[in-house]
Amino acid sequence: MRLNIPTILTLLRVALIPFFVIAFYLPYSWAPFVTALLFVIAGFTDWLDGYLARTLGQTTRFGAFLDPVADKVMVAIALVLIAEHYHSIWITIQRRR
Repeated sequence: MRLNIPTILTLLRVALIPFFVIAFYLPYSWAPFVTALLFVIAGFTDWLDGYLARTLGQTTRFGAFLDPVADKVMVAIALVLIAEHYHSIWITIQRRR
């Protein structure tokens, strides 16, 4: 496997996940801001790795596999943390109409 910039950015996004969880549970007033900032950074790296992969022609099978996995894991963890934090059925499940 050859690493390129888009793949490194995707791996960085995966590496941000534990820091995202730790920041969420920090008992400081600035913790929500840091948690949101880490989520925004992850979103930016998602856009940037896709842009660079297509522009520079550096798409790989590994990157094509890992990119959506990293996105889904980050969003799933964010949703679980929010549902756990609020302890409300209205946050946890949504009623279909």
